[in-house]
Amino acid sequence: MEIFMKVLLLIFSIGLITVVLLQKGKSAGLSGAISGGAEHLFGKSKARGMELVLQRITVGLAAGFFILSIVVAILTD
Repeated sequence: MEIFMKVLLLIFSIGLITVVLLQKGKSAGLSGAISGGAEHLFGKSKARGMELVLQRITVGLAAGFFILSIVVAILTD
């Protein structure tokens, strides 16, 4: 059981790292400010939808990671 939980924790951590790296940075600088204004005018719904999906996956993986971390810490004690 302990080995299964550790493997699951490893899978969650790799998934969390991957999803965080797939997300676009919030501070895009001057070019991000200029293109951000254009996106509001012309719309960028597909990309925004994907960003929202990535954010929700990140929250789910982070919550699972923290819960599994606590469970593994309790099991190994």
